[in-house]
Amino acid sequence: MPKATQSVLAEALRLDVGARAELAAELLKSLDGPADPDAEAAWAAEIGRRVEAIEAGTVELEPWEDVKRRIEDEILSR
Repeated sequence: MPKATQSVLAEALRLDVGARAELAAELLKSLDGPADPDAEAAWAAEIGRRVEAIEAGTVELEPWEDVKRRIEDEILSR
């Protein structure tokens, strides 16, 4: 790691937890590149479709505890 990077890291580690988390989030976000303008609209439409299906009662919902247990079982079986 270059000295300049080490210096920035050392300074960042002196920040409080909240500031470090915010900094980390911004750094990660900077790696993603520019946002896809169509993606946000597509996700909004998908969320709308899902909410409508839930409100109309046309989808079967699964309790969180069942989903969590299934995920844990899947992870443990690897």
